[in-house]
Amino acid sequence: MAGNSSRKGAVRTSKKGPSSGSGGNNKNRLSGKGPTPKAEDRPYHAAAKRKKAAAKDTRVRAPRVKSERPKGGGELVAGRNAVVEALRAGVPSIELIVARSIDVDDRITESLQLALSQHLPIREVHRAEVEGLSGSSQGILLAIKPYQYSSFEEIMLRASEPKLIVALDGVTDPRNLGAVIRSAAAFGADGVVMTERRAAAMTASAWKSSAGAASRLQVAQVTNLARTIDAAKKEGCFVIGLDGDSDQTLGEMKLAKESIMIVVGSEGKGLSRLVREKCDLVISIPMRASTESLNASVATSIALFWVDEQRRK
Repeated sequence: MAGNSSRKGAVRTSKKGPSSGSGGNNKNRLSGKGPTPKAEDRPYHAAAKRKKAAAKDTRVRAPRVKSERPKGGGELVAGRNAVVEALRAGVPSIELIVARSIDVDDRITESLQLALSQHLPIREVHRAEVEGLSGSSQGILLAIKPYQYSSFEEIMLRASEPKLIVALDGVTDPRNLGAVIRSAAAFGADGVVMTERRAAAMTASAWKSSAGAASRLQVAQVTNLARTIDAAKKEGCFVIGLDGDSDQTLGEMKLAKESIMIVVGSEGKGLSRLVREKCDLVISIPMRASTESLNASVATSIALFWVDEQRRK
């Protein structure tokens, strides 16, 4: 109606020019349409397309296998070579874990035979469990027992007179640790002392290198080697440090028949400053070629042999 055109809002103005209202005929368009559908229920949404594709996928997926670690909290040795070598060396173990349908070769056969001869439990599991426990795809694991360390006090209590103790200052190679223990047992040492942190521990590798000596010789972990050296001195031990830079040589040492603690430094840095200052004497092993050096286990073996020879005289 012409008269209504003067009412406010009856005629709307836009960039395209004036236009009249619908007279209330379009009020139903303003009503709500309900909640917005989920993305996967909207036909043209990417989530809906993924849902449709997943519904068409009829492949049967293997159930997820839960990795169950052996009881006892020991180390897991993985791989065919490593496992058979550990069993040959008689490393104290908890169980042998073998994947089902494993490809059997000479190493697997020998591992099974050794496990049976040592009365070791053999557990057969899904291959995915073996991989989940170790990350190895070779299908065989050996769970070894945690090493039972002695205390420094126990070593000193059981030591014979004159005492002979070997202390390791930051030796990080487990094979060197095992070799030191083997030499210490061979030359009559009463025990080996090493630090808990930044040093090698009694792993399967160290045990193999010790050739079983770790089961016969007391090995202790200490939190502070400097304080342990002070305790050894109170027990009547002279503390001898091995260092290739010392001017005084092994042959000049006159304390072999006394109670002594031989301290060996790390493979690269040698004795730490504080430990060196705690030593009563620092000696070197003379060599013909000044450019050559000895690793920790070899140097320890030579020093122990020399001490043993002096004590026999």
